[in-house]
Amino acid sequence: MVLEKINSPLDVKNLSLQEMDVLAQEMRNAIIQKVNTVGGHFGPNLGIVEATIAFHYVFNSPEDKIVFDVSHQCYPHKMLTGRKEGFTDPAQYNKYTGYTAPEESVHDCFKVGHTSTSVSLAVGLAKARDLKGEKGNVLALIGDGSLSGGEAYEGLNNAAVLDSNIIILVNDNEMSIAENQGGLYENLRLLRETKGQAALNFFKSLGFDYLYVDEGNNTAKLIEAFQKVKDSPRPMVVHLHTLKGKGFEASEKNKEMFHWILPGTLDRLGQPAAPAPETYHSITTDFILKKAEQDKTVTAITPATPGAYGFTQEFRQKLGKQYVDVGIAEEHAVAYASAMAKAGARPVLAVMSSFIQRTYDQLSQDLCLNKSPVTLLIYAGGLSGADATHLGSFDMTVLGNIPNLTYLAPANKEEYLAMLEYATTQNSGPVAIRVPSGPVISTGVKDETDYAKHNRFHVEHQGKDVALLGLGGFLGLAQQASAELNKTLGVDATIINPRFITGLDEELLNALKTDHRVVITLEDGQLDGGFGEKVARYYGNSDMKVLCRGGKKEFTDRMPLEEIFTRCRLTPAQIAADVKAVLEQ
Repeated sequence: MVLEKINSPLDVKNLSLQEMDVLAQEMRNAIIQKVNTVGGHFGPNLGIVEATIAFHYVFNSPEDKIVFDVSHQCYPHKMLTGRKEGFTDPAQYNKYTGYTAPEESVHDCFKVGHTSTSVSLAVGLAKARDLKGEKGNVLALIGDGSLSGGEAYEGLNNAAVLDSNIIILVNDNEMSIAENQGGLYENLRLLRETKGQAALNFFKSLGFDYLYVDEGNNTAKLIEAFQKVKDSPRPMVVHLHTLKGKGFEASEKNKEMFHWILPGTLDRLGQPAAPAPETYHSITTDFILKKAEQDKTVTAITPATPGAYGFTQEFRQKLGKQYVDVGIAEEHAVAYASAMAKAGARPVLAVMSSFIQRTYDQLSQDLCLNKSPVTLLIYAGGLSGADATHLGSFDMTVLGNIPNLTYLAPANKEEYLAMLEYATTQNSGPVAIRVPSGPVISTGVKDETDYAKHNRFHVEHQGKDVALLGLGGFLGLAQQASAELNKTLGVDATIINPRFITGLDEELLNALKTDHRVVITLEDGQLDGGFGEKVARYYGNSDMKVLCRGGKKEFTDRMPLEEIFTRCRLTPAQIAADVKAVLEQ
């Protein structure tokens, strides 16, 4: 085996072309086996194997630096830079993160997991190199899908006038996560069809030198191209035409499905699909389809990640013109939706929690300052065992403190449907809803709450002495903590479902002063700047004791959720113990 002999990029330089082809196949086999076992990015990594081998053959990492955009495609790089055991040894499959990470290796420049940042980061590295009088190549590897993000354009604009060495590798596999969306892709298509010879060339128009490589999965062709541009004294774009998912037939044919896969996906190929259970995704898509039939201005919008919300190809086809993928462009998506709403349409914008932070200014200025009645659906919010780049614990802090925005946290299906109905029919301003995660919880009773009456909390159970405020998905934790309090202390606690993240029910909070001594807030997100602090501030000049429980202000990285809960004292037993300590004071 060739891969066994590769312990650093220096070992790649000693290989023949034939050995490199064998290495590429061995690396693909390892990626397929690992990702099918533990899950992860599949198609992007399979498509970039030869380019990664060629890079490490021609360039001299870490003196020559490469910045991976999103790092969806960094597995082959990790395998060639001393971390192959994380891909060949099942016992060590979880040793390394799925993204570039400088703490793992000097060959990784940045911790990266969000898109369209590579060119900006690479320009910064190149500028620092020039100021310090150092040598070395600086490369950015960016996919064609990532070019739809605004920062990519900003970075390219700046890189083109650097007047020194910077090499932009455009990995054009004709896909984003789903299909590419936007005018740029017509020019990329033209460049592919003309083998880079078209007079109309987006990259040349900015001032870059340009080289096209049609066989982007041919190691020999890639080595030849990289040798041509190595040590280039001017900004350079190398346009690589690659095949996403190369080496696994199903992923080559269905690139969207195999962008990222769950463990065991390949084992289930060809088997009849199990009946799909109801999920919050299906509840959402069913609601949108029904609304879209009733109102031709209702439009589902996504910034390039439809699969994350269950926006399947069938769903998208049914909506037709009432579905818009704006590309990887959250900033544009928010401003676009705001203008649609101002003009009388009904946009419903779906965004992942970790991605909504990419568009803070548009949320504040273009949306909330203008009070546009947009419906924002925030997915995957909450504490989790995710990588540091994809945490969903900050959205309540980000969104919860912008004026004119109503942010709602449903605890069950019925509340979610009622909030969707309210958000998509009201005209007072933007409404965000934190879409519940996990299995569907249903009360079986329609929620008749009038959400136009803002900041009205719901008392789920009336008790005394202790009040538990369980926000959104943490209502269940409040109920468990209440049972623990009853069992260990004999306390019949009041359980409150706040529903509103962005405001307080001051009337209810004031009423608690008469027969409650302790209020404890539970929120599935960062405490600092969050919901609990608002409650604590309200009670600041009173005798009420307030305990705020939620996540710490930190970047966790693949930390088990159970460990996070224990560290943050979010288990029912810990909550009961903390309440007991306060009551005994």
